[in-house]
Amino acid sequence: MTNKLLKIENVEVAFSTVTGIRHAVKNVSYSLERGETLAVVGESGSGKSVTARAIMGMLAPNAIVGAGTNIYFEGENLAHYSDLQMQHLRGNRIAMIFQEPLTSLNPIFRIGDQVAEIISSHRKTDKKALKQEVIKLLTEVQLPNPEIRYSQYPHEMSGGQRQRVMIAMALANSPDLLIADEPTTALDVTVQAEILTLLKELQVRHNMGVILITHDLTVVKKISDNMVVMRAGEVVESGVTEQVFRDPQHPYTQHLISSEPKGRPDPIAINAPEVMVAQDVRVVYQMKHGGFFSRKNHQIIASNDVSATIHAGETLGIVGESGSGKTTFGMSLIKLCETQGGEISFQGQRIDGFNREQMRPLRPRVQVVFQDPFSSLNPRMIIRQIIEEGLIINKIGRSSAEREQLIKNALDDVQMPHDSMERFAHEFSGGQRQRLAIARALVLRPEFILLDEPTSALDLSIQAQIIDLLRDLRRKHDLSYLFISHDLKVVQALCHNVVVMQDGCVVERGPTEQVLTNPQQEYTKKLVAAAFNIVA
Repeated sequence: MTNKLLKIENVEVAFSTVTGIRHAVKNVSYSLERGETLAVVGESGSGKSVTARAIMGMLAPNAIVGAGTNIYFEGENLAHYSDLQMQHLRGNRIAMIFQEPLTSLNPIFRIGDQVAEIISSHRKTDKKALKQEVIKLLTEVQLPNPEIRYSQYPHEMSGGQRQRVMIAMALANSPDLLIADEPTTALDVTVQAEILTLLKELQVRHNMGVILITHDLTVVKKISDNMVVMRAGEVVESGVTEQVFRDPQHPYTQHLISSEPKGRPDPIAINAPEVMVAQDVRVVYQMKHGGFFSRKNHQIIASNDVSATIHAGETLGIVGESGSGKTTFGMSLIKLCETQGGEISFQGQRIDGFNREQMRPLRPRVQVVFQDPFSSLNPRMIIRQIIEEGLIINKIGRSSAEREQLIKNALDDVQMPHDSMERFAHEFSGGQRQRLAIARALVLRPEFILLDEPTSALDLSIQAQIIDLLRDLRRKHDLSYLFISHDLKVVQALCHNVVVMQDGCVVERGPTEQVLTNPQQEYTKKLVAAAFNIVA
């Protein structure tokens, strides 16, 4: 035990639900040494994150931990620790980067105060030095304008920026063990490379052990020393990363390694009508920072006269770094974000001046799948109610039985079992929640769907299924998509055309194959290079 930083033995976790006992983790064992990176991979719902939360002592109240579970951290069995004992370890010697930053950050506290709390909870620091340390951490994780971000709230940042704040919080006290649960899921490829390089540097500097939970096999291959493959709550294969990739033994591991986005989108009709047209769309945010007597205004142009046209049956991809304005532009098209200039038309009808009531009849025809499924699914409602809500509001389905059948059809589309209807959102993994969010949009059979990072939380095998599903639905219903993503492989497989954005501006646009294989602008070249060469 003296050479191992962490050793877990026979970890078993089940959950008591309204439909009975569900076994999430079954007899999982693995170990980690100081300075080692262990990657844990597997499909969503395989038990990766539940095992990590068991190590942290952060399981849900309805969790049932097996009597034979042992979790040794430097020889001490954490399975026998009280909540108070675990509090001294969490955020100090053991830290975790969570998968969904918006639900992990407190919405009523400023970013700087939340990072500072992690530091002050475990060591004494004067107020001035504490602020400087926080700003230094925010700078290290490549957060732009850290002095301004210090005073902002989580909702004022993009998904990628919030994830970087979470990484800064995890690294604040230089932990011995870092558990990173999809730490780069919300990050664009260039920042992903920078963050992973930073984590590697800090690991070497502090001789830190890292457990990396991810579905990105490119990352696994490049930065992990050993890997564990999980499926249905069990470890099906483990070993040295290079050896597992070279000669995988289990059929599931073979399937996982061979899975990647394949194919290209079917060509759209030459005379396809225009569905969504945006001309010189401008969105400006007025940001405030500083103290009560030194309040300053800072203007951020999130969408700087951006134009785009989407035809029937077309998938238009938007790529760029986090904070580049991708999501802001997309939300402005469907009137979930106010614009300060430009024109927006849907099906030939000008809508940029529409108010809430005028947009209501168009809502079933224009749907959205958000980046963070947990924050967009009502935690107080079961899945049946969440999906049925849109049907009831829009008067789709003549009876409860008919609506139930529509819900079942939508669940079939996203490969989720029908008994999912009777469960709450927190009972699902991140990938499963994303599939349910897609089902909620699909059930209304819209004509246009905004997909904001819809596959970022999915493992490769499920990601491929979702891509195929989106292709099939597009062909079947002549759907049009606006696809926002940082995964250029997915964009290449799904999108007919692509728009590259940086700092609210379009830097390059054109057919996807042309832009990704022969980029003309330096920024696009940087994105393409980072997508296939994760860590320098």
